[in-house]
Amino acid sequence: MTYISSKPYFYGTGRRKSSTARVRLIPGSGSVTVNKRDIDDYFGLDTLRLIINQPFAVTGTEGRFDVIATVQGGGFSGQAGAIRHGIARALLQANEEYKQALKKAGLLTRDPRMKERKKYGLKAARRASQFSKR
Repeated sequence: MTYISSKPYFYGTGRRKSSTARVRLIPGSGSVTVNKRDIDDYFGLDTLRLIINQPFAVTGTEGRFDVIATVQGGGFSGQAGAIRHGIARALLQANEEYKQALKKAGLLTRDPRMKERKKYGLKAARRASQFSKR
């Protein structure tokens, strides 16, 4: 537990694709702030908001923590995954008993899938130029 301006909080770093999220959980009412904006303003899709709230649903802690997340890099989907990973790690810091439920749901594992690099002689990672007999 770390203190900022005399308020205790739990910290977790989450990563997904090329996104990195620094997440602070403060015991409170359940508001979620991403890059100093409300979650509804930042993420337009409901599915991304559901992804972010998954760790709370698994541990049964909806509405108990305020989330302050700073996220950089990647797109919206990767950022949502990074925040979810950070929240799961911070919840683990808050209470060690959540480990089994979070691990079973696969929320503590960092998703290793990345964009494949472009190879020489090709137009993209696997995309070759169109074949022509003549």
